[in-house]
Amino acid sequence: MEIKKVGILGAGTMGLGIAQTTAMAGYKTVLFDIQKYALDNAEVVITKNLDKGIEKGKVTEALKASTLENLTFTDHFDNLESDLVIEAALEKLDLKKSLFKNLEELNGAETILASNTSSIPITQIGAELKHPNRFLGIHFFNPAHIMKLVEIISGVATDPAVVQSILKFVESLGKVGVLAKDAPGFIVNRVARHFYVESLKVLEEGVADHKNIDSLIKSVGFKMGPFELMDLIGVDTNFAVTSSMYNAFHQDPKFRPNRIQEQKVVAGHHGRKSGKGFYDYEK
Repeated sequence: MEIKKVGILGAGTMGLGIAQTTAMAGYKTVLFDIQKYALDNAEVVITKNLDKGIEKGKVTEALKASTLENLTFTDHFDNLESDLVIEAALEKLDLKKSLFKNLEELNGAETILASNTSSIPITQIGAELKHPNRFLGIHFFNPAHIMKLVEIISGVATDPAVVQSILKFVESLGKVGVLAKDAPGFIVNRVARHFYVESLKVLEEGVADHKNIDSLIKSVGFKMGPFELMDLIGVDTNFAVTSSMYNAFHQDPKFRPNRIQEQKVVAGHHGRKSGKGFYDYEK
């Protein structure tokens, strides 16, 4: 189960962050997306991240050069033939199932396939695969090149040896791997969902505005308030995860998506990446 080449499917915020992480760790990395502009943006963002790391003294010029040398940006699906492929596409079950069916046809039986899903049960995604024993979840957190925690989620059919192999891989990235069983939201998103949902309820009920809620939360030790964090993650991404978990838990009211957040998504106010979310940002 030696991993030398890593394929990343999806060049959005999470995909590009994962690609930067694996390339910095010395793995040949292929970042795929069907949208050329997404690939161009990913290259720009990764370069800026590396330059920022140099400014802070955490990245050397040599590491920047080797990272970019390890990276390939492509819109050709066939280039995803790898030892490990990590999917970082939209949180839609049907889409993910279709993508993994195609990935399995492209790759050999020894390739490990993984989803970066935040909330969809791994067993559901891999139910129709020919080799579900080599399929699991590898859930990074945003920003992936900085955040240390990675959840490793086993499906019902996942081979324990594959899990151990991925645990070593995650550790080789300088991350901390936590093993989780297959359940909606896994560990972090299940626990943290109420951090967002309850904050949105407080806003919706007019108890306080989003700035005061963020200030209060930070005053008790959190580095970011819930609305700042939603803007960083992506308001659309956060809403999609909440919606997914709400349905996965059979519309349990405690996971109900919030209308204020839904309005932000419809308006295109997705946070930092769009220039406007709960706060305004310079583009």
